[in-house]
Amino acid sequence: MAVEIGDEAPDFELPDQHGTPVKLSSFRGSKNVVLVFYPLAFSPVCSGELCAMREDFPEVSRDDVELLTVSVDSLYSHRVWAEQEHFQFALLSDFWPHGAVAKAYGVHPIPQARDIADYQKALAALA
Repeated sequence: MAVEIGDEAPDFELPDQHGTPVKLSSFRGSKNVVLVFYPLAFSPVCSGELCAMREDFPEVSRDDVELLTVSVDSLYSHRVWAEQEHFQFALLSDFWPHGAVAKAYGVHPIPQARDIADYQKALAALA
């Protein structure tokens, strides 16, 4: 079952590309979290979408916004990918149990990159 607009987001704690644990609830009340699930690091669709987030989503530099991305890749893959692509946001590893957080959110593979404008509209609606 997918998380719907208005639902409280299921809490989770996952390691980022540096092995640092990131807990979703730690941002509650202080930051708006943009949570992006993607299937695999280094794939063309995911690379395109996350590079677009890096280049065309200036909202992530605001003090009240935190961008968290999640995939089933290992933190080691994420570290290499983040260094290669110069990602400054958290790449969280939903590696073990494999895809458990994605399942809790009802996330399924998406065959094409999402439009950055949709993220911007959703974030603006929170203001």
